[in-house]
Amino acid sequence: MNIELGPLKPDPSMLVLGLAQLFLLMFALGVVLLPRIERVRAQRWDATEGRAERAEAVRAEAEAVRDAALHEITEARHEAARIRPEYTERGTAAIAAARAEGVRDRELLLATGRARIAADRTQAAGVLRQDVGDLAVVLAGRVVGEPVHTVAAQRRTVERFFAQPID
Repeated sequence: MNIELGPLKPDPSMLVLGLAQLFLLMFALGVVLLPRIERVRAQRWDATEGRAERAEAVRAEAEAVRDAALHEITEARHEAARIRPEYTERGTAAIAAARAEGVRDRELLLATGRARIAADRTQAAGVLRQDVGDLAVVLAGRVVGEPVHTVAAQRRTVERFFAQPID
């Protein structure tokens, strides 16, 4: 094979050396430089689009948590709306029971107080009648000029006076 290339005719030793250098350069590129390039490209992708994807995932998770919380709040509101009338009714019943007990206690206190006042009034009236009778006998003795205790006691004048109805 004898192709005439003119001045471009390469020297075979130079051609072999050039091809060896080319393969060596391609090997160095494939083993050293291309993995570095791929690593830098992956880091750039992770820094830009990877973070955006992670942010989207975090946002979706936050929305899911928010939706769950809103659902829980809604359920709690429904539960409160369901319970509220029941406890209002219980509260009304408790107030009515407390009011009835208070009225009973008040009536009991009033009755006890009235009975005590009546007893004290009766006792005070008796003591006053005794004192008024004693004072009347002493005054009568002063007016007459001699003691009238024995006469008043025998005739029971003071008791008859208090036994008469007042007109």
